[in-house]
Amino acid sequence: MRILAIALPACSLFGQDYVREQIPALLTWDELRQIGEQDPMPEALAARIETIRKTPFISNAAWHAGNRPTSLKVPRIGEGIRVLFWNIERGLNLDSIKLMFRDPKAFLEKSDVKSAGETADLAEQIEDLRKADILILNELDWGMKRTGYREVVRELGEALGMNWAYAVEFFEIDPVNLGTETFPEGEAEESAKLQEMLRVDKEKFRGIHGTAILSRYPIRSARSDPFEYQAYDWYRSEKAKRSAPEKGKRIVAEKVFLETILREVRRGGRTTLTVTLDVAGSPDGRITVVSPHLENRCKPDKRRRQMREILDRIKDADHTVILAGDLNTSMSDAAPTTIKREIYKRVGSAEFWASRGLKWATGIGLAYDIAVGSVNKIKNLNDPTAKHVPIVAPNPESGFFEVMEKFRFADGGLWDFRGDAARARGKMGTLANSNERGEKGFVATYAVTRTIGPVGQFKLDWIFVKVSPGNGYRMSPHFPRVYKDLNYSYMERVSDHNPISVDLPFGEAALN
Repeated sequence: MRILAIALPACSLFGQDYVREQIPALLTWDELRQIGEQDPMPEALAARIETIRKTPFISNAAWHAGNRPTSLKVPRIGEGIRVLFWNIERGLNLDSIKLMFRDPKAFLEKSDVKSAGETADLAEQIEDLRKADILILNELDWGMKRTGYREVVRELGEALGMNWAYAVEFFEIDPVNLGTETFPEGEAEESAKLQEMLRVDKEKFRGIHGTAILSRYPIRSARSDPFEYQAYDWYRSEKAKRSAPEKGKRIVAEKVFLETILREVRRGGRTTLTVTLDVAGSPDGRITVVSPHLENRCKPDKRRRQMREILDRIKDADHTVILAGDLNTSMSDAAPTTIKREIYKRVGSAEFWASRGLKWATGIGLAYDIAVGSVNKIKNLNDPTAKHVPIVAPNPESGFFEVMEKFRFADGGLWDFRGDAARARGKMGTLANSNERGEKGFVATYAVTRTIGPVGQFKLDWIFVKVSPGNGYRMSPHFPRVYKDLNYSYMERVSDHNPISVDLPFGEAALN
């Protein structure tokens, strides 16, 4: 079955016609299996993959249905917009996310929060988050068994009454995902059960993983730009047999089974989704939103190279630009997690990992926690913007933030690195106006399941906002927030990342 592209104009704003829906023809299960097994790929399939990866999926269905935004009125700064970023971990807990937005009372009742005080705090966080005008999301499935073959971004758009755009990052063609994996090392009966668990519905399977932007405002234009520089080969490197050091680093343990499950064979690569919105009431009438997902399996200098690609592409923007995403500023080349959670990400079934009796509680996350303990590394994990001092206090991630701070748009605009206590929830310091700071460094947005103090907690997710010199605080970031309590309100976190937000005022924001 093919999904055909549709592009129908309808009502407009500022004379602009908005695409009703655009979705390229997608690959069938048989074609996905071919690109997983054949290297190099057949030319015709390679060309189609290139087309799909460079064609953003677009839906202005909410606009066409008559949904219109109303300006958010933020205490002390007046009318503006709220921007939310969240890596939602494939959409494994999509139902919980939808429930939070559509029925907060039901979400609270299902949560593990019981005391009146905690419930009130959680209700306030939910209401705060539900007011977001723009949602920037990383890691969304489209037609994957682990998330019930759902088109995650479409469901969210329909549930929230928002317009949306989506960019394909990877085609998930690992045999585990395709349902073709075999387990010859196990007993015949057990292997058969495992293969049955992995069996997929070939008619529904699309094997896509990507990035999305949802908005109450209509989408004027969108583009998907795969990085020219891919810092990790998710096909050949994942297919290659693990070396002994790599096995030791990942703690993938004694059995081939576990190595097989933790493997992620993919076609495609990291990409950036860029959307321009018509935003009535804003100073320029439009806002460009840029959402990258930088590589995690590489050293920091390679992420800097990817960011420079983005900056070169957007430098001529002469209006407000918001850049937000999972930038993987982990100091290293793979943020750790537990074995249990990694298996759940691949397979989407608690039954699968439980059937093998894996001792996940002492898995990757805990091993990393014990191994990493130096004061300097802890400092950098809390604040990857910290100054790099060779030998004494090295910080391999600092160069990334130097690139961002020194960058200038063609019109003289720059990323807002300010940190004013009055506009940053009482905290001061670099980027405090746009990213919430804690007592030491930033509030973490990602954590392994088991941490030892601050070790195993990371600031991976960021929001950057372009401001123009001389404009004061108009369209500048205010009151950044990390919604950790909300994310941890269920026994199994809603996502392995905490959502974050920031407010941008249309006016000067004199802090009345």
